[in-house]
Amino acid sequence: MNKNYYAILMAGGIGSRFWPVSTKEFPKQFHDMLGSGETLIQKTFSRLSQIIPKENILILTHESYNDLILEQLPMVKQEQIVLEPAMRNTAPCILYASLKIKKLNPNAVMVVAPSDHWIEDEMQFVANLQRSFDLCEREESLMTLGILPTAPNTGYGYIEFDKLDSRSIKKVVQFREKPDSKTARRFIQSRNYLWNAGIFMWSVKSILKAFEEFQPEMYAHFMKGFEVYNSENEHAFIQENYPKAENISIDYAIMENAQNVYVLPATFDWNDLGTWGSLHEKLPKDDNNNAVVNANVLLQNSSNNIIRTALGKQVIVDGLDDYIIVDKDSVLLIYPKSKEQEIKGIVSQLK
Repeated sequence: MNKNYYAILMAGGIGSRFWPVSTKEFPKQFHDMLGSGETLIQKTFSRLSQIIPKENILILTHESYNDLILEQLPMVKQEQIVLEPAMRNTAPCILYASLKIKKLNPNAVMVVAPSDHWIEDEMQFVANLQRSFDLCEREESLMTLGILPTAPNTGYGYIEFDKLDSRSIKKVVQFREKPDSKTARRFIQSRNYLWNAGIFMWSVKSILKAFEEFQPEMYAHFMKGFEVYNSENEHAFIQENYPKAENISIDYAIMENAQNVYVLPATFDWNDLGTWGSLHEKLPKDDNNNAVVNANVLLQNSSNNIIRTALGKQVIVDGLDDYIIVDKDSVLLIYPKSKEQEIKGIVSQLK
């Protein structure tokens, strides 16, 4: 296994659209959302370790999740967990982790990957990652994996690539925000748009050069601590300086500014598992399209529902169509799947 390969596993999100299972104290990446016997972060770590040495996988997360990670990934050492004292979006934490990696191995190439996505064909995922790493080792490229759209989805950002580029790895024209329905349909018809999965690959040299060029203040801010990274003095520096970093995503900070951005259309099935509806798509279903996790169910005149409870709980449903039914501790959620985007707002109302 190539010792120059590294990963930054993003595990700091809250997953509020999966409430009441996913909470700020115990977010979705630490749950077995699929009923597979593994949590999402465990599945992602296992997938990445097929091509990246386990000791080279850094886990970026909020400091409140440190113990959860050590519990669920016992093979991980404390020094592999990169703790954010404050949530500042993806650019600051990627820069911070990249500087730590540079100090460990200036020849590193890396993947930045979410910890809570569903990927079906892991062999193809590894093959796509290998192709990307090969390019990043040869050229000063910033790469991303794009997902071939299966529908005009308005819940994802899109990547526009050069229609005239006949190569398998395409030059990116621009990143597009989540579109409305009409725009999403136009993207699909154009046949040169991919879903943005938030999976990035680059060499440590390339990404740090990009930060220095496009985010010079942030780069200088984190470079002040370079001498103490990976040492006992790192914690004090980060506690004081990390919260001062700008709150900005890697897309806005780097990817939308750089000219050396390329996308590889992925050859694996993917789902961001961002909502109960997207989870419903990937779970086994009965003849009436009901998906059940953990519960023992008796369903009558009911279809297209997703039901999740504690293991073995008896659930009886009659006359419901296209609903989310989730029982977790002291909370019971019964909500139309068509309104699932509103769940995040409901959580904020309950605070």
